[in-house]
Amino acid sequence: MNYTKEQILARCNEFSKNTLMETLKIEYIDAGEDFLIAKMPVNPSVHQPMGLLHGGASVALAESVGSAASFFFIDPKEQEVRGIEISANHLKSIREGWVFGTAKIIHKGRSIHLWEIKITDEAGNLISLCKLTNMVLDKKKTE
Repeated sequence: MNYTKEQILARCNEFSKNTLMETLKIEYIDAGEDFLIAKMPVNPSVHQPMGLLHGGASVALAESVGSAASFFFIDPKEQEVRGIEISANHLKSIREGWVFGTAKIIHKGRSIHLWEIKITDEAGNLISLCKLTNMVLDKKKTE
């Protein structure tokens, strides 16, 4: 990565405007050589009917943080990232507070990035464990 932590966080939070990430109030809060962390509030706007964090909201957090992390391993002028597969195991429920998605790189190839994303609560309890595969594509040349 050729970016400072501050540049990574500012860029992630900026490109989240007017997207699902903004709707879910996802905020990128920490970054390093091989990880990116974002947080999301747990409140009725992300609940399923039983008043618990919706699994789809957890997956949206996981894909958001894993896809954003891949962006910093590519040349954004020449390449782009597409999530091609995500799996999630929901292990614990939560009704309120914050969840944190921590994406850590498992494999960084030229065309495939594999991420493990742990969704935890404020006490560090594992809520969901996700795996995301991203494909790195060359941008189409415009004339």
